[in-house]
Amino acid sequence: MKLKTKIHLFSTLLMLVILTLTNTGIYFVYQKMAYDTEYQQLKTQSNELIATLSKITGQNDPATVLRAYLPPNGAVRILNSTGKVKVESESVEGMKHYIPRMATGERYSIGKFDNTPVLTMREPVIWTDGKVVELQMIQLLSEAKHNLNLLKLILVGVTLIAMIPIMISSAALGRIVIHPIDNLIKTMSQSRQTGKHEKIDVSSEGKDEMTQMGHEFNDMMGQLERNFKKQEQFVSNASHELKTPLTVIESYARLLTRRGFDDRPVAEEAIGAILNESIRMKNMIEQMLHLARNQEQTAPNFAETDINALVEKTLQPMRQAYTRDFNYEGNGPVIAVTDSDKLRQLLFILLDNARKYSEREIKTTISETENAISIAVTDYGNGIPEEALPHLFDRFYRVHEDRNRKTGGTGLGLAIAKELADGLGAELKIESIVDMGTTFRIIIPQKRILTDF
Repeated sequence: MKLKTKIHLFSTLLMLVILTLTNTGIYFVYQKMAYDTEYQQLKTQSNELIATLSKITGQNDPATVLRAYLPPNGAVRILNSTGKVKVESESVEGMKHYIPRMATGERYSIGKFDNTPVLTMREPVIWTDGKVVELQMIQLLSEAKHNLNLLKLILVGVTLIAMIPIMISSAALGRIVIHPIDNLIKTMSQSRQTGKHEKIDVSSEGKDEMTQMGHEFNDMMGQLERNFKKQEQFVSNASHELKTPLTVIESYARLLTRRGFDDRPVAEEAIGAILNESIRMKNMIEQMLHLARNQEQTAPNFAETDINALVEKTLQPMRQAYTRDFNYEGNGPVIAVTDSDKLRQLLFILLDNARKYSEREIKTTISETENAISIAVTDYGNGIPEEALPHLFDRFYRVHEDRNRKTGGTGLGLAIAKELADGLGAELKIESIVDMGTTFRIIIPQKRILTDF
């Protein structure tokens, strides 16, 4: 069963049940009020009759008195203590055979006589001989029956008439709810068949859940399209970048096969080239794997970290490994909430990048403001042209192809750095002047609520 049919049936049946219960309640409330009204009228008559009976003497005929207060459609009876009828008067033929059933404590009872409701009430009366007898007054509720039947017809008619707009509105509701879902299904089917990331038309003014679902779907499709394009570009760039070292290795391997073992200089040149390209290819593969792992978005382990101590700990192995001047400017402990391992990895990338592209010292400074902590890594190399700055974090992008080949760069280091910074919730900024140097700044929010993670 389709969702539209389910909505139509459920809403229609629900409204039918609600209307039926409501009208049933109205019917029984009106019935109770009608019976109570009849009882009050009969009660008034019985009080007058009791007052009259208290004044009669043995010379008066009780039957005559009872006939004077006889209901138009009913009967009046006087019963002794054993329940036997002493005096009876009736205005409806056959009423004397009607025996009411009344429970103890009931004000009145409702029975049936000739398929018509009958109201019976009873009151104790002191008879002419001084004994207590029971007065029964019986009233046929013909008018109440007519009114109740009329009310029943009205309520049934109202229910049937009300169901027409209810069915129409529930069908319209089903179409309104299902229409955007149908569009969504068609769009997804088109996307699957064409291989494109189709989007649905969504009103910019709508604020309901269906409009929100449409916006979310379009955002998701946009993100999938961007990720797909990035993946295509990544695969294309990776295949291109790996093709170059493999071609170099193959060329020198063929050269060795042809004449390298008889010519030592050629053999040394070939082995050196093969080694360099193999190392570069290994580094490239490791960095690509690292990028793939970062995209899994493992949750960072945030904790309070002394940034000053972390920077010192990062610079020490760099000084020993490359015998370079890695200067540091910072005063006292600087505390921030961050992931120390990822931040240290980010610093290694920036310091190694500065080492590759400058011959002079490398300076690292820490500055602190009210809201953030800034770690700056500055080199005094050739700098980066302004037009290249927006592309620095793109994978496999190189400012100078030949220089990157010499330094062994793969064009992935800064892409990894950007991924790490985003994972830390930090901002990565670049300031560079050609022939003067480059500064990379890591800006870390100083206030972070640990429970958010």
